[in-house]
Amino acid sequence: MTATTAESTAPAVRGGLPAMAALALGGFAIGTTEFATMGLLPQMAGTFDISIPTAGHSISFYALGVVVGAPLIASLGAKLPRKGLLLALTVALATGNALSALAPNAGLLMVARFVAGLPHGAYFGIAAVVATSLVPPERRGTAVARVMVGLTLANLLGVPVATAAGREIGWRAAYVAVAVIAVVTTLALARWLPHVPAARNAGVGAELRAFRRPQVWFALVTGMVGFGGMFAVYSYIAPLTTEVTGLPGGAVPWMLAVFGLGMTVGATLGGRLVDRSVMGTVFGALVSVTAVLALFGLTATNAVMAFGLVFLLGFVSQVLASALQIRLMDASPDAPSLASSSNHSALNIANGAGAWLGGLAITAGWGYTSTAWVGVALSLAGLAVAGVSVLVERSAKIL
Repeated sequence: MTATTAESTAPAVRGGLPAMAALALGGFAIGTTEFATMGLLPQMAGTFDISIPTAGHSISFYALGVVVGAPLIASLGAKLPRKGLLLALTVALATGNALSALAPNAGLLMVARFVAGLPHGAYFGIAAVVATSLVPPERRGTAVARVMVGLTLANLLGVPVATAAGREIGWRAAYVAVAVIAVVTTLALARWLPHVPAARNAGVGAELRAFRRPQVWFALVTGMVGFGGMFAVYSYIAPLTTEVTGLPGGAVPWMLAVFGLGMTVGATLGGRLVDRSVMGTVFGALVSVTAVLALFGLTATNAVMAFGLVFLLGFVSQVLASALQIRLMDASPDAPSLASSSNHSALNIANGAGAWLGGLAITAGWGYTSTAWVGVALSLAGLAVAGVSVLVERSAKIL
């Protein structure tokens, strides 16, 4: 199935590399603000005289903003020109991070993080739709992957640098930096992104009708469940590195950087795989994630294997994310913005579910490597959902 809307085909709209780079820069800002918080929790807790777990609620509030904001903004903004909506989202991103930097107490910090999370999913979803309108139809996967490169580079460079700077000069500096990057993104989009109109007959009703399609739900659930496997391990990568692999604490940033490098390579090469076969890439990525997690559970005590498998986990996870993005757009050709944005709500649900289930296994006394086997179970469940989706789709075509 191929998307055929004005948004997905956007006749003869070509923005070139500067437009793609501007879209990716927004992804860099979002990825940095999302993941840098995890490394700054001790400093934030010290500022407000609260426990680290309580400071960790800022991560939950951000994720809640993503889950709420993605479908809400995509549907309510369905009739707006895509460029104007993206500019509004980057302004909101700058505002949320500026408020985070200025928060005088923990309560207002939570509110600020919720605000910062609101544009996350809608930005990536709409940016993906716009990116596919800037290239020929056969290069849609590559276009989405280019947008996601910003997110992967955030994990490779932005998060380590922001975390280190936050520890040296204060955690508020990290959010100030993200706000500045968001402002620069706004200016870059205003300069280089061409006008891309909303889809014909766009509206709240048209966007919400996307959720009537079984394949949209199958794709979302595949992401919620299958992607949870990666997060079951990634959420506990620090203790896995120190307690299981036996490396010093200073190795944790390097492990995170290797994961980010894998994501970056996955975004670069994964788009080509998606261009060849969307569902083939979904199945291949889920099988690969399952295999990598199983090997990690068996060999995590070996430092060389641990680094290599973390790289592969980042690689195949990013390939899966790009494939699911295109799958959702294909499954809802007349409302791609909402479907595409909802992918990021699904992935944030996967984030919370994977971390929670992995934590249950650790609390049960099964050790940190048990998170890999939790991940295997989730990845296999996602693979099963994807398989059922293909069977249902084929049955519908026969009927």
